[in-house]
Amino acid sequence: MIDKKMEKAINKQINWELYSSYLYFSMAAYCDSVNLKGFSHWMRTQAMEELTHVKRFYDFLTSRGGRVIFSEIKAPPTKWNDPHKVFEETLKHEQHVTKLINDLMNLAHDLRDHASIGFLQWFVDEQVEEEESVDDVLQSLRLNENNPGGLFMIDKELAQRTFVPPAGVTI
Repeated sequence: MIDKKMEKAINKQINWELYSSYLYFSMAAYCDSVNLKGFSHWMRTQAMEELTHVKRFYDFLTSRGGRVIFSEIKAPPTKWNDPHKVFEETLKHEQHVTKLINDLMNLAHDLRDHASIGFLQWFVDEQVEEEESVDDVLQSLRLNENNPGGLFMIDKELAQRTFVPPAGVTI
């Protein structure tokens, strides 16, 4: 059985993962509205990835005898000034999620919950990858700030991203 404190914390994380997906779909819609289809594709792919995170947490919690309790998901922003701002906000959001994952890991250590520690390690590693991926796009945008053709090239590159669910996870 999972400790009630961990159950509550994982439920809170499920809400954040759902919000993350909601946020990235909103960012995708903004990118579509300014005809940046590659940026939109990247964000929609990111939104789907967040849903796989929801499923991982859901399955883990129920496998440990916990109950998933869904709570309200706040509405995400819908407008940004440009794609650079979209990715700045994405990085800030991913850094916040990293803090939340670290807080979960700290709780698991405090509770001596070794099953949760093992489970959460995947998310610790995933957040390193998430932040790096977003920062890579931000660095490309910064390098091409005064180059409109560069934005076109980045858009084409981002359109190549593919969604691959983690092993053992289906939606």
